[in-house]
Amino acid sequence: MRFAASWGARDVLDVILVRPELVAEIGVDRAVDGGGVFRHSLRFKRLRLEATAEGVPRFGAGPAAASG
Repeated sequence: MRFAASWGARDVLDVILVRPELVAEIGVDRAVDGGGVFRHSLRFKRLRLEATAEGVPRFGAGPAAASG
């Protein structure tokens, strides 16, 4: 998976994997261009202090995200 710095940019951002400790709710869409680069950035909504990192499926695993 690749992430671009901005729309139309050829530069690809480095991804740094971290150990999950907090759960955050984010807003995203699934727009991916032909090269596999996400077209839009994600938007932070809020921390989900009632949820644990162990209770959330890893990225790309589990059922599709609910809409809304």
